Amino acid sequence: MKACKRVGVSVSIVIPVLNEAQALPRILTAVEQLQQGFETEIIVVDGGSTDATLDVAHRYPCRILSAPRGRASQMNAGAALATGEVLLFLHGDTTLPLSACALINAALGESSTVSEVHRGAQWGWFDVRIDSSKWAFRLIEFCMNLRARLTRVCTGDQALFVRRELFESVGGYPNLALMEDVALSKILRKAAPANPIAAQAITSGRRWLKQGVVRTVLLMWELRLRYFFGESPQALHRRYYPERSDKT
Repeated sequence: MKACKRVGVSVSIVIPVLNEAQALPRILTAVEQLQQGFETEIIVVDGGSTDATLDVAHRYPCRILSAPRGRASQMNAGAALATGEVLLFLHGDTTLPLSACALINAALGESSTVSEVHRGAQWGWFDVRIDSSKWAFRLIEFCMNLRARLTRVCTGDQALFVRRELFESVGGYPNLALMEDVALSKILRKAAPANPIAAQAITSGRRWLKQGVVRTVLLMWELRLRYFFGESPQALHRRYYPERSDKT
């Protein structure tokens, strides 16, 4: 934990990674800036990278560990090591606003300026923005953010944060190959009030651009429908990551 004057709750930032050597310097540099004035720690959880991901991570002031591949497994491993009062789960291709820690404190009722209606909030997420100038992404972002607020179900790209005590009480992320963020959101929304943050997490548009915007949107809706109707997360994972069809 970084030593600094105590301001609000302490935050553990858990980052699951797999072959993110190119993106990781930008992400960790940005996360370091979030620490200003707050008690934070950065935990990088590697899922078996075969590139220089671990070498890059060792250049930064973070705790590093390995866990079985899969975001649920990796994030649960990071949470088990964390010491912060709040856990912030951040994908390796996503950056947060510089005021993220202050915003989380306010969202969880730790700020004197927060509305009374939100003082019971125990978890939340950020609105998302896709890192591309293409106009189609503005519509996609709007729909993603609206859906999350209406359903209280967020995606991993939206940087879910939760009080550690609550996270541990519900058993952490369900051990799923895919849709672990959806599953956890549904558990948390039954357990405690949420307070989403309007400030945006910026996530990479690389997958959208590589596979095509329309094709990716249709794929994501297909996966959600299949999950809703009971298809196994392992099968959905193979559909979403065909290049890893031989891995879980």
